[in-house]
Amino acid sequence: MSQPEVGREQLVSRAFVALADTLVDAYDIIDLLDHLVAYSVELLDADAAAIMLADARGDLHAVAASSEDAEMMELLQLQAEQGPCVDCFRCAAPVSVADLNQAADRWPRFVAALGQHGPFASVHAVPLRLRRQAIGALNLLHRAPGSLSEDDLALGQALADVATIGILQERAIHRSEVINEQLQAALNSRVIIEQAKGVLAQHLGLSMDEAFTRLRDYVRSHNLRLADVARLLATRQLDPRMLIMPAPQPRRTDRRGRH
Repeated sequence: MSQPEVGREQLVSRAFVALADTLVDAYDIIDLLDHLVAYSVELLDADAAAIMLADARGDLHAVAASSEDAEMMELLQLQAEQGPCVDCFRCAAPVSVADLNQAADRWPRFVAALGQHGPFASVHAVPLRLRRQAIGALNLLHRAPGSLSEDDLALGQALADVATIGILQERAIHRSEVINEQLQAALNSRVIIEQAKGVLAQHLGLSMDEAFTRLRDYVRSHNLRLADVARLLATRQLDPRMLIMPAPQPRRTDRRGRH
């Protein structure tokens, strides 16, 4: 087995372990979705990824994206009420588009809007579903036209399936109010995160993408919850300059256990 294959296998294992960790009682749904888009980009050779989730009424919302361009793709689909991610959710089945320029007959409003704003040429969407229940969709975005291999599509679906189980959990399968609470929490947290990104961008002179990367790196290096830190930034309880300070290093001990 070649070295790149070994590295990818290790990353796949790490991705599933990280997503499976959400099966504990207390977890941050935004962290889960952020991990899903990040691993999708890294494992599936996508230029970007984004996630839509449905609320209690079945209306879709953009809740996670690896970049501002990816989030714009989701918003264009929501505004047009059509597109690969929308169809993927509605039919609870994968939707692959190798060349969006050839999809004007299928999604005229979306493709027309994309011609003015969209940097991506191909989209592959897989549903977030458990059995026959779809709660959203994962968009894999590429800047160049092209197909995604069956193996990569299968891996993308497997990642989405594990994340879906993490969102729903066993108790939520039978209690719809828990599902609705989880999805509403994700929507509320996303608003706070957008506010926090704006605070960081303004105070540190960063782009919105750079601000989110700085926020994500900070919470992971300090083992904190993304939504909690975002709320502190948005309410000015945390100085944005703290995010440019290095993470604390663990204290070393000698062989006798002394610091």
